[in-house]
Amino acid sequence: MFSQQVFMQGLGLGASLIMPIGAQNAHVIRTGIRGRHVALTVAACVAVDVGLIALGMSGFGALVESSPFLLAACRWGGAAFLLWYGLRCLLSSWRGGDVPALPGEGQHGGAGKALASVLAMSLLNPHVYLDTVVLLGAVGSSLALENRSSFAAGAMAASLLWFTGLGLLARRFSGVLGRPAVWRGVEAFTGLMMLVLAGLVLRG
Repeated sequence: MFSQQVFMQGLGLGASLIMPIGAQNAHVIRTGIRGRHVALTVAACVAVDVGLIALGMSGFGALVESSPFLLAACRWGGAAFLLWYGLRCLLSSWRGGDVPALPGEGQHGGAGKALASVLAMSLLNPHVYLDTVVLLGAVGSSLALENRSSFAAGAMAASLLWFTGLGLLARRFSGVLGRPAVWRGVEAFTGLMMLVLAGLVLRG
């Protein structure tokens, strides 16, 4: 049975987890500015989120949460990834220059390489599993059985709306965001946010 109230709860929680700038969001922004394979990148990010949310709602999230080893692996792995990516963004901001090229964007780049790039950025980031499988999965699994599908639909809708809007906005304002000075600011802000998220992940 569909519940609008539970759907909105899933939408709100999903949005609060996905909206802070992270590796996926930064990759979508880069893709939008470059104007290549934007729809493919957005679709891949949404598909990964939908699949991981469904995995968490199936009970796997509760399993991870009940396992100190798996939870610690996600937490420490996610923090390490965020720290590495944050320092990388700060270094890029300090060096300056144009928006860095995306993997697979060269002369022989194509949709396959672009897809592999966004999947790697999504699936090799343990923090993504904390947000989708563990947190959303744990909250959703705690609901009554008849409300779980509404919660999952809301969380999935948040991913669809956010990544689609982010890709379109980045493409629309690519002329401004692609300026070296502006991009240095974006990279610096992204790097600082990643370091803050790494600290929050370690704190639990």
